[in-house]
Amino acid sequence: MRENRTVPFDPARLFAPARGASGWPRLPTVLGEAAVATSHPLATRAGVRALEAGGNAVDAALAAAVMLTVCEPGHNGPGGDLFALLWWDGALVGLNGSGRSPAELEAHVVEQVGPRSVTVPGAVDAWEGLATRFGRLGLDAALGPAIDAAGRGTVATPRVAEHWRLAGGHAPWPAPRIGERYVLPGLAATLRRIAEWGRDGFYAGTVAEAIAGASWLSPADLAAHRSEWVEPLRLAYRGLEVCELPPNGQGAAALIALALSDGLDLGLHGEVEAMKLALADAHGHIADAPLPAFLLDPAHLARRRALIRPGGALDAQPSRDGATTYLCCVDGDRNAVSLIQSTYDHFGSGVLAGDTGVVLQNRGACFSAEPGHPNELAPARRPFHTIIPGMLLEGGRLLGPFGVMGGSMQAQGHFQVVRSLAAGADPQAALDAARFRVLEGRTVALEPGLWAEAEALRAAGHDPVLSTDPHGFGVGQAILTLGDALVAGSDGRGDGHAAGL
Repeated sequence: MRENRTVPFDPARLFAPARGASGWPRLPTVLGEAAVATSHPLATRAGVRALEAGGNAVDAALAAAVMLTVCEPGHNGPGGDLFALLWWDGALVGLNGSGRSPAELEAHVVEQVGPRSVTVPGAVDAWEGLATRFGRLGLDAALGPAIDAAGRGTVATPRVAEHWRLAGGHAPWPAPRIGERYVLPGLAATLRRIAEWGRDGFYAGTVAEAIAGASWLSPADLAAHRSEWVEPLRLAYRGLEVCELPPNGQGAAALIALALSDGLDLGLHGEVEAMKLALADAHGHIADAPLPAFLLDPAHLARRRALIRPGGALDAQPSRDGATTYLCCVDGDRNAVSLIQSTYDHFGSGVLAGDTGVVLQNRGACFSAEPGHPNELAPARRPFHTIIPGMLLEGGRLLGPFGVMGGSMQAQGHFQVVRSLAAGADPQAALDAARFRVLEGRTVALEPGLWAEAEALRAAGHDPVLSTDPHGFGVGQAILTLGDALVAGSDGRGDGHAAGL
């Protein structure tokens, strides 16, 4: 008799470099009416069901986003933040749903994790703002499927189980194995409260009291929070218009890297150097303030580009990983949503707000410790933020939403995916393409598909690392318009897929 096993295969082999693959690419998903692309099957299903119920791209995005708080609880949740880019009725709209530090600080010291790393969670207010301004079905409809999933339980997918395991004691709940069911009754109750009371079910009353009791935030900090509608940044790049949100997010880093690399002919070395300079500019200047205009000024870009030499690698600043989830949707009216939400580290601060099921983010860790830095901790200030949704336009019309999640990898992922798309790759191919990741000093990590470039990089002064672990290179989604159709892709480094109508 065959032995029954919980997982009838070796989980460690799931994340090993592929051997004996067919050599043929994964085809993109092509749809006629509407598309949803997420990092988890149940989130994609929730988004498609919202479309089937008569909802638009915002309704689908919200249903998928809230489902992800259940399916990927280490990556995002009501205790995190949210950013969104929308193409709506022919106009580009941005939403900054990030929260602030306490309005009253006893000491200007922030921790990397724990109660003093928490900033006000912005996701719930952003959900309501999107539903109220653009949705058809209402926020309660978006919350319903996730409430059911949290209450009855869902099974852990490979990436979720692995990241949960890696979080170790930082996670508030024991890590499930692949295929093992877990239940989040506290989160179900909180989502149910939000469905009944809207944002006030989170930023006031028992949930707000629990958050304040578990962190350095006060009930007044939570009550005062509001999302901000913002004007996106735009960059012309090889016939496309690349759109990112302004600070306090790091979207400008992707734009700077694209602008620096345009016109260079130095191969992968030039791309890596352009990314290093862009990240340095971002970490030096991005804060809770408008983007300094000179960063995208042609004269500044020319001076920075001149630092990129054929045989001389620059040093990069250290950066951190992050736990994030990204999704995108396009509906039958060709309105589009690019949405990203996150708790930063895996399970954020590691702080659970009482019995609410809300894991609080640790975005305070992104404040600079350098005195006088524009991103220095101050009362009621939003920190430098890693999460960035993207949007592409062509000829003043929607081309499509895209994004790559994963801490400091996000700007690097945007840079590499956009370059692939501009060169003619379909969304799936652009997401599947091998990536590099700039690390500290002159170290650059390479996925297996770029290992052949290692010697050339070493000759140019880099310290290449051949990575056998996919988790540091981000997970992305993208949907592009193609005539009357939509072409979608979902990153093979994640658990999800694209689907639609």
